[in-house]
Amino acid sequence: MPIATPEVYNEMLDRAKAGKFAYPAINVTSSQTLHAALRGFAEAESDGIVQISTGGAEFLGGQHKKEMVTGAVALAEFAHIVAEKYDVNIALHTDHCPKDKLDGYVRPLLAISEERVKGGRNPLFQSHMWDGSAETLADNLGIAQELLERARAAKIILEVEITPTGGEEDGVSHEINDSLYTTVDDAIRTAEALGLGEKGRYLLAASFGNVHGVYKPGNVVLRPELLKELNEGTAAKYGKPAGSQPFDFVFHGGSGSSPEEILTALENGVVKMNIDTDTQYAFTRPVVDHMFRNYDGVLKVDGEVGSKSTYDPRTWGKLAEASMAARVLEACQNLRSTGTKIK
Repeated sequence: MPIATPEVYNEMLDRAKAGKFAYPAINVTSSQTLHAALRGFAEAESDGIVQISTGGAEFLGGQHKKEMVTGAVALAEFAHIVAEKYDVNIALHTDHCPKDKLDGYVRPLLAISEERVKGGRNPLFQSHMWDGSAETLADNLGIAQELLERARAAKIILEVEITPTGGEEDGVSHEINDSLYTTVDDAIRTAEALGLGEKGRYLLAASFGNVHGVYKPGNVVLRPELLKELNEGTAAKYGKPAGSQPFDFVFHGGSGSSPEEILTALENGVVKMNIDTDTQYAFTRPVVDHMFRNYDGVLKVDGEVGSKSTYDPRTWGKLAEASMAARVLEACQNLRSTGTKIK
């Protein structure tokens, strides 16, 4: 199947919300990690989301000039071709983009999709993220209003992060403290500024103690039950029926989360969960194993010639792809998206 159309992407999110499952959103930095993600989704019979961060896009753009837009567009165009060979629907998304990178990343990408839509085509990406968590909430939502209007015109869904996620990702960092918990007032102010769908669809990255990167159990106190409070408070404010879930939530900083925490988040409206740290490790681990086991083949030790078959990137690259694909399959199982692909 091709990359998801705007209509299919909306259906994917609606199905996740109704079925209380979520799609893994897998960060990719190369054609090979893209294939690993696609393979994992296909083996899980799950639709999914592939995303490119600003750092990932810069890497994809090559180290000669490090152009984020070039890198993102190149991989997106590549994905539009190769995804047709996988029997699942894939949405393309751009991950964390702070204020100082909007003009060099999200806004140019929006412009590309605007032109495509004007020409009768689908957007290049299906969603973009605006990370205004380092700004005041007022400034954050002001920029989000501008971006949401443009995204809606381009048939794109916007993701917004309204309060900090701890840790560090691509240069955006926050301390681990009490500010990592979104309040009901924060949620209501978001609804007041962005609406509840009538101004354009958006995904909400609310904070419930989330931390990017690697952490051990006990170092972070996740409160996924907080998402229920945010939904209930906003629903009450807008006269929605009891038990309704006005927001489509995103789970950031999910690496290392317990199954219980994940399930609670799913019950409370999470439809997308970002996974990067765990898949990075899954990709790298077999490469390290291969190098250690075959050091005399990948290196020309003591004047020898080594072994081309062991240092050939395809040899260890296949191992890396298989390992990362297996981790994506595991993520689909954890998030209950296995077997839910749109036929």
